[in-house]
Amino acid sequence: MDKSNNKDPENQPKSFQSKSLLIWLAVIAGVIALLIGQSGEIQQNPTLSSVDELISAARDDLIREARIQSDPKGGEEWYVIRGDVRNPDYEYDETLYPSLPFVVKGRVTESEYKELRSLLSGHGKQLIEDPSSTIWTDLLFSLLPFMLIIGLLYFLFVRQLRMAGKGALNFGKSKAKLLTRENEKIVFDDVAGCDEAKEEVAEIVDFLKDPKRFRKIGGKIPKGVLMVGPPGTGKTLLAKAVAGEADVPFFSISGSDFVEMFVGVGAARVRDMFEQGRKNAPCLVFIDEIDAVGRQRGAGLGGGNDEREQTLNSLLVEMDGFDGHEGVIIIAATNRPDVLDNALLRPGRFDRQVVIDLPDLEGREAILKVHAKKIKLCEDVDLNSLARASAGFSGADLANLLNEGALIAARRRKKVVERIDLDDAREKISFGRERRRVMDEEDRKIIAYHEAGHAIVQAVVDDGLLPIHKVTIIPRGQSLGSTMFTPKKDILNHSKRRVLNQICCAMGGRAAEEIEIGDVTSGAAGDIRMATNIARSMVCDWGMSDLGMISFGDKQDQVFLGKELSRAQNYSEETAQKIDIAIKDVIDEQYQRAKKILEDNISALHTSAEALLEHETIEGKHIHEILDKGKIISPIVKSAPIAEEKESAEKDSEPANEPKEDTSGLTGSEPAGAPA
Repeated sequence: MDKSNNKDPENQPKSFQSKSLLIWLAVIAGVIALLIGQSGEIQQNPTLSSVDELISAARDDLIREARIQSDPKGGEEWYVIRGDVRNPDYEYDETLYPSLPFVVKGRVTESEYKELRSLLSGHGKQLIEDPSSTIWTDLLFSLLPFMLIIGLLYFLFVRQLRMAGKGALNFGKSKAKLLTRENEKIVFDDVAGCDEAKEEVAEIVDFLKDPKRFRKIGGKIPKGVLMVGPPGTGKTLLAKAVAGEADVPFFSISGSDFVEMFVGVGAARVRDMFEQGRKNAPCLVFIDEIDAVGRQRGAGLGGGNDEREQTLNSLLVEMDGFDGHEGVIIIAATNRPDVLDNALLRPGRFDRQVVIDLPDLEGREAILKVHAKKIKLCEDVDLNSLARASAGFSGADLANLLNEGALIAARRRKKVVERIDLDDAREKISFGRERRRVMDEEDRKIIAYHEAGHAIVQAVVDDGLLPIHKVTIIPRGQSLGSTMFTPKKDILNHSKRRVLNQICCAMGGRAAEEIEIGDVTSGAAGDIRMATNIARSMVCDWGMSDLGMISFGDKQDQVFLGKELSRAQNYSEETAQKIDIAIKDVIDEQYQRAKKILEDNISALHTSAEALLEHETIEGKHIHEILDKGKIISPIVKSAPIAEEKESAEKDSEPANEPKEDTSGLTGSEPAGAPA
């Protein structure tokens, strides 16, 4: 594809215009200096108009330098003599009055030449003979200044005008970049956690390498492949791996590159991209974020955008015009398949969809192994345990997890990344970094009882799949305190008992506040919002209420201008009232249940809150010890500080790979927590 940049003089930055102005000023100054120098040289020439005067000046030792050159225009005895002559009136102060140049042209006999040469040699000078000039050399030296000026004019004006016209014509050229095998080193071995998707795209690579194997049995390769999945799951990375594996031209372009401020540019770029693909067939064309141009037509405010629809129509026509034997395959990626136009997804265009979902346990462990090759990990790091603790993480999240762990270990002046560093990194990603805010005792007490209420209720109702990892009253992110959980496995289905337990745990904080301080605060706003969403899903979507197995309303998790702007209500007002009552009954019932659990374990609630006020952070095993034995038995170990130590390296007497505090309590085999 054409990778030249559009250079429109009107759109050039001010720095470029300033440089052009400076170049012009320099050219004008040079011409003026040349003219002044020539005029000065003519005025300073002395009156040495003949050879006799030159010989006389040589006798008086006034000649400092002389050069003789034959003149072919006059004949064999005609010469041009150039040099410098001193002014006899100022012979005692030559620094103030230097020698002046002279030029003598005329007939020089052999005797005059010998006399002049002997006179100069007698005074320690030489008559230097220069090669004779020709008409061509004279013409060259006379025309050289004009040629330089014309060349500068061509560079500054003609070239700029031509590039401006070329840039205007390049608006319709595609911006797709051609990637070569040497530039792209990513292969399938660098992609993990999506084995099924790799098999799908590997089939395309095999077809491009050996198409006869498929054609012998009548098979046709799909014309377009659409990779669908949440952000960060590796769609673009998988496309780069295809480019690394296939020995064919690979063109890459973003969906937003088709959009311009001028009408018709997007459609022209689509046509040019496919034309370039035909010339380089067999090849692959990758369109990233295709939803920028492939949104549903006729939708949005005002009936849609005509320019975007023209681009989409051009894309539809070009894709449908491709034949399987042409060997041009389109690969596109998006995380919004629901907004794409139906005509774009029909067979013959994008007739294969490759779903790249969030990785499972084995996929997360494989992804961690790929990214861990570049990081120095301690022997106590168990990637399988780390994968279990990072449920719901995408491939990008896992890469960021290891990178954050390495940064934390570097700030702690360690030589390797330990398990405690990865635990702190995961908590930082999931809940935000710790914020040491100054709070009075009343606020700390409210937060301590709030988080203790969550922890006690969860410890009682937990069925073993979502144990407590850590409870803290240190602010993280937007929350003033956190109760962290560790899922034992990937939760794919939500049973009614489990979601009721989740609502009950969310109500534990508000119930603890009411029991201890006799009042309620706004700290439970997030808990109430989460419980309401879960209860609404139970009633309207999951059929977990007395209203029966009926779906109420068209669910739209992602509202955008390409479709309806509101949730459709396909039920009566009487049913809406019943839905509201059912949701309220679910939340009220679980609130009373949480309150009953805390009242039955009131001593454990007080002990947990006092431990949080004293230590700020306790582990899940400490909550179970309080419930079982009434007190904390295991030692409470504080995590090493993430902030960079103030001591310099010269004053640090401890080994660089050891933390300042004992962190053995958090580097065991128990996995770290993830948000419920």
